[in-house]
Amino acid sequence: MTIMTERPAAIEPPLAGAFEDMLRIVEELDTPEGYKAELIRGKIVVSPWSKLRYKKVMKSLRLQLEPHAPEGYDVDVAPFLFTFSGSERGFGPDLHVADEAAFDVEGRHADGAALSLVAELTSASTKDADWLDKLDTYGRVVPVYLVLDMQVAEITAFWDPSPKGYRSRTTVPFGTSLHVPPPFDFDLDTSGFAVGTQEDGADEGVKG
Repeated sequence: MTIMTERPAAIEPPLAGAFEDMLRIVEELDTPEGYKAELIRGKIVVSPWSKLRYKKVMKSLRLQLEPHAPEGYDVDVAPFLFTFSGSERGFGPDLHVADEAAFDVEGRHADGAALSLVAELTSASTKDADWLDKLDTYGRVVPVYLVLDMQVAEITAFWDPSPKGYRSRTTVPFGTSLHVPPPFDFDLDTSGFAVGTQEDGADEGVKG
């Protein structure tokens, strides 16, 4: 019997360590409802999706981004896996803005190159991945990365990706407007983003 906890669990990759083999395992995993599987630092990591109290934050973020998204791009919080073959990673961001054409292919994962923006809401147990591994991977491919740090009530925008990572960043506290760089180019209202941050400071490991 498999027991799932709220703390992310790592599954050892196949001995060969081949990226395609790990992707196949992720696709075949029968994860419980409310959980997702990602490829982080060479391992398959299963963790819960965002907390219920984060729903309003993600909805606000989605509704504000939609009018400014590039034509033909979709803004969604649906649990899709995006792969980055160059770094052998596969992430399911809390929110994504992606070219609709990326979903016209067969399979269960989309190409990370189709993304124009991703957003992650941190939790105590997964913020290291959001700030380190995901930042490094997104910073080579994705034009804009938003990190909503729910433990310190701040939001950071990263942009201008390069082979060495993002060249630019800006951070503001929740309640202050944040300019989201092109191709969106608008001021994001963060006044409602502080929901539940005090509880998260002592969080035991629920995915944010």
